[in-house]
Amino acid sequence: MIRKKICMLGAFAVGKTSLVERFVKSLFNARYQTSLGVKIDKKPLAIDGRLLELILWDLAGEDEFVSLRLPYLRGAAGLLLVVDGTRPETLDTALALRDKALAEIGEVPFAFLINKADLTEGWLIDPRDIDRLVARGWTVLETSAKTGRGVEEAFIALGKEMLDE
Repeated sequence: MIRKKICMLGAFAVGKTSLVERFVKSLFNARYQTSLGVKIDKKPLAIDGRLLELILWDLAGEDEFVSLRLPYLRGAAGLLLVVDGTRPETLDTALALRDKALAEIGEVPFAFLINKADLTEGWLIDPRDIDRLVARGWTVLETSAKTGRGVEEAFIALGKEMLDE
């Protein structure tokens, strides 16, 4: 079995922990769960006939006042950058975290997850900002930890990209 470490990065309260819980345990807890430091989960997947175990590092939320915990990134084979569609500033945080992470660990596959797709009527993120990410050739997916929409597909898409490296 191939093992790959994925780091979940994003601002506070974008849904990183909820996405991991939905993916690993098929659960959603509406109560906010603050992550302190890092929480590690595992989940095996079969992708294109290959067995892959994802080691998911759910890092505490970041903002302009908290520096990225660079040692947690070591050994990462991929990044999931989580953005809250109802809070446009979380896209800027995700972009900054992407740059810091890749400067530390080098180029690895990554995807932007625009989370809270169950609340799209309340999204404040500018669709043109999403279009600009896609225009750069970056993977951008809509997810909802609450409903499960796009969650498994997001992890599988990153898993495939990591296996193809």
